[in-house]
Amino acid sequence: MPEKSMMQRSPVRVFERAIGGGLGAGNLGVVMSRPGVGKTGFMIGLAVDQLLQGRKVLYISTKESVERINDFFDQVFHAMAADLGFDEVPQKQLKMERNRHILVYNRDLFSLEKLEQSVAFLKDTTGFDPDMVIMDGTPRYESTETWEMEGLQRLGREWGAEIWTSSNTHREGQKTDERGVPLKVAAHDEFLAVIIHLCPQNDHVKVKIVKEHGTQEIPQVHLELDPGTMLLRWR
Repeated sequence: MPEKSMMQRSPVRVFERAIGGGLGAGNLGVVMSRPGVGKTGFMIGLAVDQLLQGRKVLYISTKESVERINDFFDQVFHAMAADLGFDEVPQKQLKMERNRHILVYNRDLFSLEKLEQSVAFLKDTTGFDPDMVIMDGTPRYESTETWEMEGLQRLGREWGAEIWTSSNTHREGQKTDERGVPLKVAAHDEFLAVIIHLCPQNDHVKVKIVKEHGTQEIPQVHLELDPGTMLLRWR
C-alpha cells in the first residue's frame, strides 16, 4: 500500500478533523491529564505522524534526557509501523530522525529567549524550520505569566509552527472552571486554540476535546489512547 494511503488510515486523521483540520500554524494547544496518564506519549504520537509526512518537528523537554526521548520516539514509531503495516521500516525511521530535533533544557534556566536563539541557530546552520513544536514540561502553567504566553504565541506565528504544550491535573483539591479545566490553564484561555483532556478509564485513556478553536459545539469523537502502545485509536 502506498505510504500516503497508510497515513490516511491513521487515527490521527480523525483527531485532526475533530479539531477543525488540526491545531494550525501559529496556534497553541495544551494536553492535560494526571501525571503518568500519557501526555508525552500522545504528543510524541502526533509528532511521529507529522515526521513521517515529511514535516519538521522540534521537541523541547525540561523533564527527560535526550536518550529517554529518543527511546520514546522509537517506541511510538515501531508501534505505529506495526499498526499501519509499514514496509521499509528502517528507511522510514531514518526519515523520522532526519526531520526531528530534540532540545533539552534545565527547567529552572529555560527561557523563551534561549529557545528563540536555539531555533535561529538551527535555521542558520542546518536550514531547519519547525512545522510543529512540542513543549513537554514548559511552560509551567501554575506560574506562567501573560507575557510569556504572548511571547510563545508570537514565536509560533513567526516560525509558522503549531505548538503543543502540556499541563498536569490532579484528583482532588484542584480548582477548575465549568469545563473541568484547571484555573491555572483557563487563565490563559485566550492564547489556547485547542485544549485536550486525557481521561483514564479501565483499559484505555479517553481523549476528550475541551476546546476547539472557539467552536461552541465541541465535537464528540470516540478517540482513545492505548496505554500499552501510546497510539491513538477509535471505537
